[in-house]
Amino acid sequence: MGISERREREKNARRRAILERAKELILQKGVERLTMEDVAQRAELSKATIYLYFSGKEVLLNEICEESARTFLEHFKSIAENGLTGINALKCFWRGYVKLFGHSNEMLIIFEVRSFLNPGQPFVLLESESNTEQVSAILDTLKAIIDQCKDEGIFDPGLDSAMATRLVLSMFSNSMYIASRIPAESRKFSSILEEITNTFRIVLQGFAKEGIDRSLFDIGNA
Repeated sequence: MGISERREREKNARRRAILERAKELILQKGVERLTMEDVAQRAELSKATIYLYFSGKEVLLNEICEESARTFLEHFKSIAENGLTGINALKCFWRGYVKLFGHSNEMLIIFEVRSFLNPGQPFVLLESESNTEQVSAILDTLKAIIDQCKDEGIFDPGLDSAMATRLVLSMFSNSMYIASRIPAESRKFSSILEEITNTFRIVLQGFAKEGIDRSLFDIGNA
């Protein structure tokens, strides 16, 4: 390994560590009280070093959201390239979310960060240009799957795909908001996942074309 390559790997590792320490602090004290000084101390780095990687608190917080979205998209892309039907692609979309974020505090952290960066606004903004690059990419991916379901005769052909996409992701947002209000000691991710899964199934059934067997939307069936 050359010197430049080793330095790049060390730089990426340090950047990764800064993000992880920031997320730990968000869970402990909340986004509002988080400071760059706190992150520097937790990461055992100088404040000047932290600013070499992130020019400010909002830049760091935005990267937390973007990184999680990139991780999800990369995971889903490997599945979507297998030529799935639209409905099975939707199920894989959901299962990918559960696998990556469903059993940890990751999505709660992301929700808190997004709420801080966009106070009073939904997780998924109605104006697509107002969303971050990665959130927009997720919207585009999900919309393409919904369009595929319409083309395959599963969803109502008159369904507004863009609105349906925002509805699905906003549903996640609302569920995360409710979960974030539950005290940490009382929070059960299994119950949260069960509620979101049932809601997801009901929403998909509402998109269905008349006469389609509703059991097709059972998330437990591949």
